[in-house]
Amino acid sequence: MTFLRHHLLRTARPIIGSARPGDAVAIGAILSDWIDETDWMPRVHKREDEQAFAADLVSRGWVSVARQRGRVVGFLARDGAEVVALYVARGARGQGVGRALLTRAKRRSTRLALWTFQFNHPARAFYEAQGFDEVRRTGGAGNDEKLPDIRYAWERRR
Repeated sequence: MTFLRHHLLRTARPIIGSARPGDAVAIGAILSDWIDETDWMPRVHKREDEQAFAADLVSRGWVSVARQRGRVVGFLARDGAEVVALYVARGARGQGVGRALLTRAKRRSTRLALWTFQFNHPARAFYEAQGFDEVRRTGGAGNDEKLPDIRYAWERRR
């Protein structure tokens, strides 16, 4: 493959849409892969449980996916104003996938809120750059991993 073709394929603008039932496997894999590659993140659930979690999010109709060349490369799960999950596959990070997913969520809601781990500095910088404000911090008692976390909120300005 030529460099130019590789570059164009890799940086193709993501197509954002609603998740389909068959997307749950790719969604679960993106989540599991992120856990595996994040050294500070403990694995508290089996990969099979993460797959079941992904399938549940999709069946509830909460998930938007980003596709590049027909492949799911990122997802955002939202229950009303609560962003439950936002993950992008390693090879698609830094290409506007997360921003595109979050932009879609912002267009559909006047306010959004989410939790992220205090150790997740790239996510924190991303959310702050997208207009989210830190609301509070906790020691992690409310999450399965028991890691310190931060609550962020965004509200459309008139």
